[in-house]
Amino acid sequence: MTSTEHPADHADGPRTTPQRQAVLDALNGVDDFRSAQEVHELLAGAGSGIGLATVYRTLALYADHGLVDVLRREDGEAIYRRCSETHHHHLVCRSCGATVEVEGPAVERWTSAIAAEHGFSDLAHTLEIVGTCADCRLR
Repeated sequence: MTSTEHPADHADGPRTTPQRQAVLDALNGVDDFRSAQEVHELLAGAGSGIGLATVYRTLALYADHGLVDVLRREDGEAIYRRCSETHHHHLVCRSCGATVEVEGPAVERWTSAIAAEHGFSDLAHTLEIVGTCADCRLR
């Protein structure tokens, strides 16, 4: 990717608009998962007039295209984060939302073995491990 190319300018990805790029930039500025409402608040705090509905649509579009990761909180609310482009899993703190990307070779071997055992191919999966981080545990 060149320095002037936007992440969403992939041939198979969504067309970049100023509003969509602003949403992506807001996510690039944070390390943890955020809800659409929280992203909207980040944008509003930076002086953006982008509406909440546009933020919701943009995040859903980017999640569909793999440009952002999406998780569900225990209450069912979707939360989003820009992550690395390699396949990975997440450790997520249920108290503060801190997130760590982790690779899981054992998980990959297990999913492949289970799928093969049952005749499945063309696999996709997600794994989120929710717990309490060390900082929250000490509070």
